[in-house]
Amino acid sequence: MAEIGYGIAVKVLELLGSVTIDELSSAWGVRSDLTKLERTVEAIKAVLLDAEEKQAGDRRLRIWLGELKDVLQDAENVLDEFQYRILQKEVMKRQGNTSEKVSNLLSSFNPLAVRFEMAHKIKGIRKRVDEIAAEKDNFHLAQGLVDRKLNRQEWRDMTHSFVDPQNVIGRDDAKENIIHLLMKQNENSSRNVDVVPITGIGGLGKTTIAKLVYSDGQVVGHFQLRMWVCASDDFNVIRLIKEILKSAIHQIDENFVVDGLPNSLKELLKDNKILENLGVDEVQCLLRELLKDKKFLLVLDDVWNENQSKWMELENLLLSGCNGSKILVTTRNNSVATIMGTAPTYHLDGLSQEDCLSLFVKLAFKEGEEKHYPNLLKIGNDIVKKCKGVPLAVRTLASLLYSKVDERKWKSVRDNEIWHLEQNEGDILPALRLSYNRLPFHLKQCFAYCSLFPKDYEFNSSLLVQFWMAHGLLQSPNNEQLEDIGDLYIKELMSRSLFQDAYKDVFFSYSFKMHDLVHDLASSIAKGECSVVTKTSTLAAGVCHLSILESGQEVTTQLEKLSKVQTIIFTTKQPVSLLEACIARFKYLRVLNLSNSSFEVLPSSIGSLKHLRYLDVTENGKIKQLSDSICKLHSLQTLLLAGCSNLERLPKGIRDIISLRHLIITTKHTCLSEKAVGCLDSLRFLFICECENLKCLFEGMEGRLTNLRTLVVVKCPSLTSLSLNIKHLTALENLVIEDCEELSLTDKEENQDLKLSLQLLKIVELPKLEVLPQWLQASANTLQHLEIRDCGNFTALPEWLPHLKSLQTLRIINCPRFSSLLGGDARSHCTKRISD
Repeated sequence: MAEIGYGIAVKVLELLGSVTIDELSSAWGVRSDLTKLERTVEAIKAVLLDAEEKQAGDRRLRIWLGELKDVLQDAENVLDEFQYRILQKEVMKRQGNTSEKVSNLLSSFNPLAVRFEMAHKIKGIRKRVDEIAAEKDNFHLAQGLVDRKLNRQEWRDMTHSFVDPQNVIGRDDAKENIIHLLMKQNENSSRNVDVVPITGIGGLGKTTIAKLVYSDGQVVGHFQLRMWVCASDDFNVIRLIKEILKSAIHQIDENFVVDGLPNSLKELLKDNKILENLGVDEVQCLLRELLKDKKFLLVLDDVWNENQSKWMELENLLLSGCNGSKILVTTRNNSVATIMGTAPTYHLDGLSQEDCLSLFVKLAFKEGEEKHYPNLLKIGNDIVKKCKGVPLAVRTLASLLYSKVDERKWKSVRDNEIWHLEQNEGDILPALRLSYNRLPFHLKQCFAYCSLFPKDYEFNSSLLVQFWMAHGLLQSPNNEQLEDIGDLYIKELMSRSLFQDAYKDVFFSYSFKMHDLVHDLASSIAKGECSVVTKTSTLAAGVCHLSILESGQEVTTQLEKLSKVQTIIFTTKQPVSLLEACIARFKYLRVLNLSNSSFEVLPSSIGSLKHLRYLDVTENGKIKQLSDSICKLHSLQTLLLAGCSNLERLPKGIRDIISLRHLIITTKHTCLSEKAVGCLDSLRFLFICECENLKCLFEGMEGRLTNLRTLVVVKCPSLTSLSLNIKHLTALENLVIEDCEELSLTDKEENQDLKLSLQLLKIVELPKLEVLPQWLQASANTLQHLEIRDCGNFTALPEWLPHLKSLQTLRIINCPRFSSLLGGDARSHCTKRISD
């Protein structure tokens, strides 16, 4: 993954050019060395793009790039430590310490020993970089190639290449045939429940067709209950039972009478988190109760399991449904279909050349544009032939060429040597690899890092952007917000069909997945850089990013061989001893994911991770406190504490995490005040959820949170006041308040002369809300979207509503006491959408 070297070179140059580095380098007497280092790295960066293009066929060049990456990583770590020292200095200033104490801190930077150590490190790195730079001429690399940058105008031009899952070409017959199999009563079978398999190679669209069938009106009306579960690689019966129950709770049809459910299932409807704590016997009984005497459809998507006993264990629990119930299975493996199927298997073939070309034209051209480019259409026909009828390949290459009219680019795709690589029947990786090769280098890194997450993982765009940010992958040449840059990257990867099944959630993020073959591509690219750790895995010595699937001595032994790890994702619960060992060994960690862990207290040693940017402790129901040492993580940008229901308090010094931009918290605090959260001036996103004791927010925090753009408050039943001091939240764009039964949003003393910039306000399940707050008028020129839902006492819209000049969407949903829309003049002025 040679582009890593290019990316690190960019980061090193950004660090070398920063004002803070310049300030400290003068104090430590290393400015000359850093200036020389900057010139050398700049010269190397100039040829790295060409090196990436040529390294596949040159072993010596690959070795050179590996050595370069190592030394640039060392340079980045040293420069990052410089940045940390500056942040320490800023913390001391913000704490209001005396000038004498600040002077003492600064003097600690300048002892002879410290200066000598840092100067020695810098000189050593500069020498190594000089030696590597001297070798670059041996490879005859071209200078001056420029990485293609993304811009917002380009994104606007590309939006039409999004692929709607419902927009399927050439599959009408397949859909109708599968529906017929599901509706058909098998008279020769004594079974209540039949299993219908769909087979075919990856990328044919098995899942897409299953979705079309699942949501078809005939099918919806035929089955009382429908459930969808992705089986994927992990055919764990208990996990699958829980997923089936979750899907049923989420997907209950209107004709399924909730009042007739047993009490045990009613409790699940209230809170499906109860499932996670249930034992084997309990979930099995619940599943039988759910399916008893009901005609159901269950889709088991992407099944790989060939262990018949595992299938029989699950199947036995599914046979209590009514006669005519069906299980629809999608799989690439014919032996899986043989094991599971009781009805004829539907073998999905590739699309015809004609249908493939229709799909390609639809996605590669703007509507009607193909008529003006007959030569491109002819080249496109040749490209489509190479895709061998696989829609994913067609879609990927069409997205790559969308709105491009240069024949040379089209011929380059058609004639690329990658098509000549040996491949198995139906293999579409060459098509995907082509799409990857044409990504800008920064997007290549972002895409490859996604391989750390398991197949069928549902990504959240907001958190993925924070993950990329932690590794310095987001480039902001025009000083745009990094979150906005990351959102642009997400949309670019979606537009190229490298992300799929995308939808926008209620909290301003996209959720999406990667197709299995796209995940395989990312894994092949990131090999040697990103690794999944099991008891039997073999790790490359230079691996930097780990997803740890298992625990035990075998795993610990593998980790002892590594030294430069920057990412650790624990996907299973781990002993605190392994966590402590990782903290002690891997001092350059940028990302540490401990979600779903069961630590009662984080080790105090965590405060030694000076480089840490991203810490996830989500859904740890046992943790009671965070070590105060966490406040030493001055570089931390993302802190995730959702679902930490027993967390008694946030550390008193959390204000010292001055780089924090993204905070999600669940806590037992009664008030988030200045003392509790301090002056988090860098905060952009704040999500407060399931805080049962919380009564007020931001008390005494005048002049704080001035960069906060999004605030979400959910399930805080004791909250009586936001105490926003809202006039200080001048950057706030999105505000969501949901399920806070004691909150009315009406301040006793309405603020005057406010300067707000809200763009979206969403109010859900606030029984005490009667009217809109007066302070909303301060966003008259910016508010675009207003939604009020499930507010039983909301009565009327205010007379000043027409003053909201930028309002585009107004939704009022399920508010039974709402009786007044607007007066005559106001109604004619406001032509927005209102839903009852």
